[in-house]
Amino acid sequence: MMTLTEREELFRRFQEKSPSPQTELEYSSPYTLLVAVVLSAQATDVGVNKATGPLFAVADTPAKIVALGEEKVRDYIKTIGLYRNKAKNVIALSRILLEQHGGEIPRDREALEALPGVGRKTANVVLNVAFGEETMAVDTHIFRLSNRLGLAPGKTPLEVELKLLKRIPKPYMRDAHHWLILHGRYICKARKPDCPSCFVSDLCKFKAKTTAEAAPAPKTKSKAKAKPKARAKSKAKTASKA
Repeated sequence: MMTLTEREELFRRFQEKSPSPQTELEYSSPYTLLVAVVLSAQATDVGVNKATGPLFAVADTPAKIVALGEEKVRDYIKTIGLYRNKAKNVIALSRILLEQHGGEIPRDREALEALPGVGRKTANVVLNVAFGEETMAVDTHIFRLSNRLGLAPGKTPLEVELKLLKRIPKPYMRDAHHWLILHGRYICKARKPDCPSCFVSDLCKFKAKTTAEAAPAPKTKSKAKAKPKARAKSKAKTASKA
C-alpha cells in the first residue's frame, strides 16, 4: 500500500500534468449534468454526448423534458444502452424535481439518491462537479486504479470510496475524482495498462506491469518471388524462337 509520501507525490504529478481536470460529459447546468450522468451508466461519455447534444438543444430543464415526453426522450437517446429504462428515469426524476425541489437540483446526497436512476456514484459526481464538494465517485476505472496503485485497495466500490476519502491528501481531494478516472481511461486500462507511458509507474504497486513491445523486424524481399519472373523470361525466349 502507498505511503503518505508516495500518495502526495502521486497527486502532485497528477496536478502538474492536468491542473484543471474536467468531466468529459457535456453539460450546461447542474440539471443537464445530472441527466448526462444518469444516461452514462454502462455507456461511454462520447456516446452520451452524441445523444444529449440534440436532446439538450430542445429540452434542458426539468419542465422542458417533462413537456417533451418519454417517447420523444427515448428517441433522442436510443443509441445509448438501456435507453428505454433511462428515458423513464429521466422523466420521473424531472417530475420529482419540479414537484419537490422547485425544479432545482438538491445539494444533498439523500435527496439526490431518492431520484429515479440516481445511485451513490451518480450523486457523488453531481455533488463534486456541480457543487464542488470533495466527494469520490468510484466507477470501474477508479476501483481498478485504487487496487492496482495500492492507493486504496478494497473489495467493493464503497470500501474503496471510504478509503480514498481518508487517504487522498486534502489539497488534492477536489480534483482527485477526475484525475483517477482519466488515468484509468487512457493509461491504466483494464485489459492492458500502458505502463511504459505512465508517469506514476515508479510509485505504482501493481506487480504485473507491462513493458514496451519490441519493434517488429523489417520485412525483407523473398528470393523465391524472383523465380517466377525468371521462368517467365525463359518462356518468352522459347516462344520467340518457335
